[in-house]
Formats: sequence, structure tokens, C-alpha cells
Amino acid sequence: MNQKPSHEPSLDFLGLRDRTVLVMGVANKKSVAYQISRILSQAGARVIYSVRSESRKESLAKLLDGEKMIVCDVEDQSQIDALAEQIASEGIRIDGLVHSIAFADYPEGIRPFHETTRKQFLQAVDISAYSLISVCNALKDQFSADASIVTIGISTTRMASESYGFMAPIKAALESSLAFLTKSFSRFSEVRFNAVSAGLLKTSASAGIPGYVDSYLYAEKVIPRGRAVSTKEVANTAAFLLSPRSSGIAAQSIVVDAAMAINYFDSAVIQAVTAQDID
Repeated sequence: MNQKPSHEPSLDFLGLRDRTVLVMGVANKKSVAYQISRILSQAGARVIYSVRSESRKESLAKLLDGEKMIVCDVEDQSQIDALAEQIASEGIRIDGLVHSIAFADYPEGIRPFHETTRKQFLQAVDISAYSLISVCNALKDQFSADASIVTIGISTTRMASESYGFMAPIKAALESSLAFLTKSFSRFSEVRFNAVSAGLLKTSASAGIPGYVDSYLYAEKVIPRGRAVSTKEVANTAAFLLSPRSSGIAAQSIVVDAAMAINYFDSAVIQAVTAQDID
């Protein structure tokens, strides 16, 4: 009997089955990293988790029940080295890496950019951008020849969004490093480096940024479809970039913003603003 063709996409299409992916940055079930890991697992990949601290490991024990978790605070080089040593000692080959790590300290809330302190800026660069370089250097001998590395950026690093504080220049540094990592790794491998540059997302981390919620609601008005980008949409793109199906994509930032960038001058938004001015 002939069966009707299924309209459901086959996760086998991604070719992720039996590939091993290290996922860094899961905080809770709303995290982009967690959503990526779920898709990877559904596709048959083996997922290893790197978490920031023992307390984070304990808080994720129920969510990631039975999963392999390694503690690694990327602000501490010795812990990055220990992560690499453990993976090497267990004979694990890494086919993919998810770098979904970002941190910025706003002790007094969002302040004008020119008031950013040296300590704030350098700490954010270290954790959010340099950590990708350091981790990849430490793991270079454990990567398979065609491993795919994916980090999480933002949809634009050129817009001076006050609600994001000083993080846009940090993310710009992160995304700029993709080309240089791809080039330097090309001397001995075909390891690829890409970013998913996400629009505004509803995550626990973003909810803690002063003023972010208002920006998120504004984004929903500007996006042509009238609906914000979902974490799963970003995760789906990351899973594709991690897969062999994206083998021709390297040193790129793939924007996932549901076309927000083309619609800042939406007539309804303009009318709402000008109406307020008249009042």
C-alpha cells in the first residue's frame, strides 16, 4: 500500500545523527542554548553540556536529567583548559560547538555608553567574545575535521539601542572574530565558524535588562508579520548551521529577525508616533 507523503520535515535531513555537540550557555528551559540542544537531541545527536558553575549544574539537574554536564566558567582560563583535558581524556571528538554565552554588568542600570567603565567593558568582552576564541583554541585537537561552531549574536550591531547598553560593540567583536577563526583554523582543518544574529527574544536573561521589555514590544510592532522572533526559530537556524547540510556556509552571521530591519518606517508605527507629537 502506498503511503501518503508526510509534510513533516525529517530531522534526519540535517545529518546530525551520532554527531557530538558541546553546548555552552544553558541557564534554564527558556535559554537559546537549551532550545538548540533539544533539536539536536531529536535529530539523534549526542549533546554534552558545559555550565558555568556547580550551582548552575545543580539547578539544571532536573531539566537535564541524565545528561553529561561539565562545569566551566569561561572567565577562568584554568577551567577552560580543564574542560578540554576532560574531553580529551574521555576520547570525545567534538563535531559541533554551541557558544551561547554573554554577560554584562549593569550595577546602576543602563547608563550612557560613554560612561561605560573599563572594568565593565573588558569583562563583557572577555566572557561574551574572547571566550569563543579561548574555548576553540583549547579544543582544537578535539574538533573533528569538519566541525561546525555556532555562536549567538544580535540582529544588528550598528543600531545604538539604549536598552542593550554597551553590549552591541561586544557582539560586534564576537561576530568579527568569526572570519579570523575560520581563516586560522583553515590551516589545518575545515572547521567552520558562524553566528545566528537574533532579533529581540523573550528569555530570562533579556528580561533582566532594564528597558528591554519595552524594546521587545516595539519590535513586535515593527516586524511585518506582527509577531516577535521566537527562540525556537533561532534554535532551528543554529541546528542547520551545526549540520553538514550547511557545509558551504562559513564566517557568516545569519540574521533571524523576521524582517524587522526592513520595516522601521512602518506607516502604522509612524502614525502612532506623530499622533503623540500632535497631542
